[in-house]
Amino acid sequence: MTILVIHSGGTIGMAPTPEGFAPREGVIEAFLARHPEAAADVDLCALRPLIDSANAGPQDWDRIAEEIARGYARHDAFVVTHGTDTLAYSGAALCFALEGLGKPVIVTGSMLPLTVEGSDGGRNLIEALDAARNAPPGVWVQFAGRRLHGARLRKSHSRAFDAFAADPSEIPPRQPGADLIRHRMQPARVAVLAVAPGTEEALFEFAAERCDGLVLRCYGSGTAPDTEGLRRALKLAQARDIPVIAVSQCPEGGIALGTYAAGAILRDHGVIDGRDMTVEAAYAKLVHVLSLGAKGRDRLAVSLCGEFTPET
Repeated sequence: MTILVIHSGGTIGMAPTPEGFAPREGVIEAFLARHPEAAADVDLCALRPLIDSANAGPQDWDRIAEEIARGYARHDAFVVTHGTDTLAYSGAALCFALEGLGKPVIVTGSMLPLTVEGSDGGRNLIEALDAARNAPPGVWVQFAGRRLHGARLRKSHSRAFDAFAADPSEIPPRQPGADLIRHRMQPARVAVLAVAPGTEEALFEFAAERCDGLVLRCYGSGTAPDTEGLRRALKLAQARDIPVIAVSQCPEGGIALGTYAAGAILRDHGVIDGRDMTVEAAYAKLVHVLSLGAKGRDRLAVSLCGEFTPET
């Protein structure tokens, strides 16, 4: 089988500089050359310019998806090397961008560069190549010895090698389909807003006035302060017909709108129940749906690739 490694940048391919770690060309290439047994039948595509994932956005998700689509007929599997700061966003975005994906896409990275002694990058990259040869179709994240669901991922630790977590799902991280359809991921004005006691409500109104979609990080299982300012913001979003998705600030459990009366402000203004979606998946899904235009709005309430647990 043949595997296409798409190197987008990130810590795994960085080297020390006077200003700190920064992407450097040739790092992934050198590692693969030193491990020919792991790199058999591997082709490499390095994006130019390489990026620090802190600077990644929908245009970069689109570049990666484009390379997968371009090499789809010639390769049996794909490995994407990526920075950890926004890896969860990119994993979810690829799930939404690649409808009908019938091959494994394995996303990986590292907490320390390959150029540094004690790096976790070598293990992660070799295990990602192994996963590409054995995993079922879908977008998976291989990190610290675990294969995780690409649409349910969150970065749970800022320094530990085992930096990611993902809730399990019986739905694989792929959208069903007979043939690969690549959906473009266009930049969109999406704001992520967290409720907090006494927060400045003018920010919510400003976002509702200027943005194309909102992700609202609520308390617990789906409550928010019932204040005049938040009501004005949600009413404005409703009048402008922009989607608002509610997710929980808690890392586990998700939300269930209607559990508490304090969540009525959300139900009354057409806020979409994000259930147990991560904020990363909710953000990427909004960008995906907005990229599709009006025809994509119905996709918001449907679990496309296991990004949330459907009601039973």
